[in-house]
Parts: sequence; C-alpha cells; structure tokens
Amino acid sequence: MATWSNLNLQDSASPLMEQLAFFHDHTLLIIIMITMLVGYLMATLFSNKFTNRLLLEGQTIEIIWTILPAITLVFIALPSLRLLYLLDEISDPSITMKSIGHQWYWSYEYSDFFNVEFDSYMTPYHEMPKNGFRLLDVDNRIVLPMLSQIRILVTATDVLHSWTVPSLGVKIDATPGRLNQTSFFMNRPGLFYGQCSEICGANHSFMPITIESIPSNMFINWIKNMNN
Repeated sequence: MATWSNLNLQDSASPLMEQLAFFHDHTLLIIIMITMLVGYLMATLFSNKFTNRLLLEGQTIEIIWTILPAITLVFIALPSLRLLYLLDEISDPSITMKSIGHQWYWSYEYSDFFNVEFDSYMTPYHEMPKNGFRLLDVDNRIVLPMLSQIRILVTATDVLHSWTVPSLGVKIDATPGRLNQTSFFMNRPGLFYGQCSEICGANHSFMPITIESIPSNMFINWIKNMNN
C-alpha cells in the first residue's frame, strides 16, 4: 500500500503490475530525453546571436522534426499496445469471483463454491485494531490463493463504481446492467488495498477493498470454514 513520502509506484504483487511499472519507466525516460533536448535548444536560442535575414524555408529540417517525433511515438505505442492486450487476456482461471458495487460497500460471491458470499464494509475508526489502516480496512476481507489465476466479474446495482487495486494493476468499472471481467495473478502473500476510483456519491471515499493473499492449502481451509 502507499505510505507517507512514497512518491514512486507501489511494489507490484502481480506480473501485470510489473509490466505496467516497466512501461512507466520506459515512457518516463523518453519524456526526460525530450525535455532535455528541447531545453538545450531553447537555451542556445536565447544565448547565441546568429541571424539569417534571407532564410525563408528549410525542407530538410522540417522533414527531420516531423520524422523524429513519429519514430519516438512508435517506441511508446508498441509496448503500450502489447500491454493493453496483456491486460485483456483471460487465461484459464482457477477461481472466479464476482464483485458487486453498492452505495457504498462491496458484495462478493465465489462462483465456484457453494453459498460463499458476503458484504464488505469499511471498518469504522472506533472499531479498528491498533495496527489497522484508516479508510482502508474492512470487516470482511477478500481471501484468495496466491500463485493462481483469478478471474473477477464486476458489476453494480445502483451507480457507476470502479474496482481498483493498484498493487495488482487492476482497475475495472462496475456498471449497472453490465458484467465486466478481468483477471490477475498474485505472486506473493500479503494484504493488498484498493478503493473505488469512480466518484459514486457522498460516501465514495468509504468503500475500500482489502485482499488477503494466502497459500492454496490455507485458502481451501478458509472455504471449508465458510461453508460450515
């Protein structure tokens, strides 16, 4: 999760988020190079005293400053398109979970297991444990196995919501009357926090998401306890 004075991206917990971080660094490096080049050219324009009263046109330089930005955009577009297709890929999920957005809480259903469903509300401040996180902890966490491909189906019952967990690289809109899907793969255990990122009303800030990633054998025991 994000902490004070952390200006970087959160530590990734999935391969997709790793790829998003690599693409961010790749694009940022190109932006820095462009900024340095334009800054250098502007500084030299202010500092030199060259004049040319007879210069009316320059096809060569116009060709150069048209082609170079086009090549630069290709270096950004190709990895971006690759990443877009990777984010949409649904590859043989082990578990399917359904998330339903309400004003202002989430409901979850484990479609592969009989009768496992629950609501998830934000934990009030006066009920929060000492090591809890304000506005991020919930009364019922999502529990999912690590090292498994997870498919999530997202919808809403009232207004637009958005199911977003930054450390997993997941952001998907919850739209009434529509079922959206995406998938993710958690490569380590831990707690991963998210929030609704679509302005959905007065308590938009108070419908967090908490995912607990655990080993598969512990997840099976959790499912058995939920069914009992």
